[in-house]
Amino acid sequence: QVQLVESGGGLAQAGGSLRLSCAASGRTLRTYTMGWFRQAPGKEREFVAAIAWSATSTFYADSVKGRFTISRINAKNTVYLQMNSLKPEDTAVYYCAADPSWPPPLDGMHFWGKGTLVTVSS
Repeated sequence: QVQLVESGGGLAQAGGSLRLSCAASGRTLRTYTMGWFRQAPGKEREFVAAIAWSATSTFYADSVKGRFTISRINAKNTVYLQMNSLKPEDTAVYYCAADPSWPPPLDGMHFWGKGTLVTVSS
């Protein structure tokens, strides 16, 4: 089992930045693909970004490309999501997820965190 705990959420102004962290325990993340997803109020959960276990491959949703950066430090069992140029429409609960496959199954990641709330004010 892998336990994932997100942190770093909070309130930001439009145009501002936040960095989310996802810490894993129970098993090393070294061989897992990691992803970030989000769910806005009244909407379906959507994919945000993913990074391969080696960190050599990443991909992003079009809505965040150029503004968000996913990264990982395997030695710390931690994945990050740097969010810049935030917009009110980025307001959502952000979830960290892990899966042994690459590319990851965006509709069926194996392990999930409980989420952290990001609120962007205009």
